[in-house]
Amino acid sequence: MSTSRIEHDFLGERALPNNVYYGIQTLRALENFRITGIPIRSEPLFVQALAYVKKGAALANKELGVLDPAIADAIVAACDRVAAGEFDDQFLTDMIQGGAGTSVNMNANEVIANVALEALGHPKGDYQYCHPNNDVNCSQSTNDAYPTAFRIALNNKLVGYREALGALAEAFAAKGAEFHNVLKMGRTQLQDAVPMNMGDEFHAFATNLREELLRIDDSRRLISEINMGATAIGTGVNTPPGYAGLVTQHLRAVTGLDLLLAGDLIEATYDTGAYVQLSGVLKRTAVKLSKICNDLRLLSSGPRCGINEINLPALQPGSSIMPGKVNPVVPEVVNQTAFYVIGADLTVTMAAEAGQLQLNVMEPVISFALFTSISYLTNACDTLREKCVVGITANAAHAAALVHNSIGIVTQLNPVLGYEASASIAKEALATGKSVHDIAVTERQLLTQAKWDEIFTFENLIRPVFMQ
Repeated sequence: MSTSRIEHDFLGERALPNNVYYGIQTLRALENFRITGIPIRSEPLFVQALAYVKKGAALANKELGVLDPAIADAIVAACDRVAAGEFDDQFLTDMIQGGAGTSVNMNANEVIANVALEALGHPKGDYQYCHPNNDVNCSQSTNDAYPTAFRIALNNKLVGYREALGALAEAFAAKGAEFHNVLKMGRTQLQDAVPMNMGDEFHAFATNLREELLRIDDSRRLISEINMGATAIGTGVNTPPGYAGLVTQHLRAVTGLDLLLAGDLIEATYDTGAYVQLSGVLKRTAVKLSKICNDLRLLSSGPRCGINEINLPALQPGSSIMPGKVNPVVPEVVNQTAFYVIGADLTVTMAAEAGQLQLNVMEPVISFALFTSISYLTNACDTLREKCVVGITANAAHAAALVHNSIGIVTQLNPVLGYEASASIAKEALATGKSVHDIAVTERQLLTQAKWDEIFTFENLIRPVFMQ
């Protein structure tokens, strides 16, 4: 029995190993696009989505009488096996490629055709019985199949990301509850400001991230609009009447997603605005995460020559030369992840702008940028939560001491003494190192000890009540 088979396309013939399910067009793509070294199998949700698209198309074509029922059924069965991950190792085309995703589409068409052929009792490559283009790709073009699969995969990938981000927000909220009675100094422009509750600081981190969950939901709605049935440029060439609406119905059933057929298929075939929006949301969240990690690094700085209000979990030695040094490695790695996502957003922006006329051929790099950004942010959220946030402890006594020794508490005296007198106290305290209390109460006798005690209770410091 031969260990190889011969396949042909309009460029000629090529030999392929008999044990592979992809065909000649995938082989050419493997030879032509050696860019990232990351094959589409690294995004199993994308492979699954490609199978969903081919299954939906086969069901619609069968119902409309343009595909032989036996062939359609074999394609559907093959798609189910591909969607289940059975043939992920056959999806080898590079994530970044020329041709607007044609190589990805043909990779799916060829694998599904050959799986179907074996089920029908024929050898791989015997395409007269089930053809990658004529049958698996029936009523389709790369220009509607690829973006539809991409949007389905994005929708499903965002589910896991949303869960990771939500869990991180809840971890910050839990710390907010844990630290509700920790007095600390608030800071603006890295200078002492006014006292606050450390619990409120961590609860604000949670609120800041929870806002992003709503933006993810908005983005998922935008990418739920598909152009299936548009084929090459949106005119629906080579599709039977009623196909676009019918295939969308089948895809809704197959995927369980609330997919919507675009109202203008010409516009939908070249428009990448939904990707720009999603990328912007990812960048926005990355910026927020990076800011929070900057704060964690500052608040834990020291331990003796920094702020040192909190302790991050000690995960590894921090220096090859300085004994005992422990670095904030998890916030640092999340910072770096954020930088990548911010850069990927620019890639999406440029690729979206680069589309011409009826098609944007840059969608593969958009898919690579968005898939990697979502993956990396998901991992970053999980890592930050598991390796850092849940293990943070507060140095409550030290934080409170910083407050009482701070010049910033003079702000509490504004309503009682006025701004000018309070500024004078602050100036003297800064120049001499004396405490605000000693200058205001003991030396200048501008208010009594009883009034001081009334103003500077824990509750009034964290929930100030106006008093004169």
